[in-house]
Amino acid sequence: MFVVKYPEYLKTIKMVTKEKYHPIITEMEGWDPHDLVKPNDWFPDENSMMGYVYRLFMREVKKMESGKY
Repeated sequence: MFVVKYPEYLKTIKMVTKEKYHPIITEMEGWDPHDLVKPNDWFPDENSMMGYVYRLFMREVKKMESGKY
């Protein structure tokens, strides 16, 4: 389910973030969602999956803000 929903979560994040962060979303769109989770990872609900993608996004924002992007 995570792999299927991943593009939708990125669209949602893009709709609510400043345009200066859109390059991060564009980069994340190129990531293979299969590589973001392990076979034994599981999420109790859809909010957990969205939260995971948002945390990945925020990690990249922090890199951008610190000049490491």
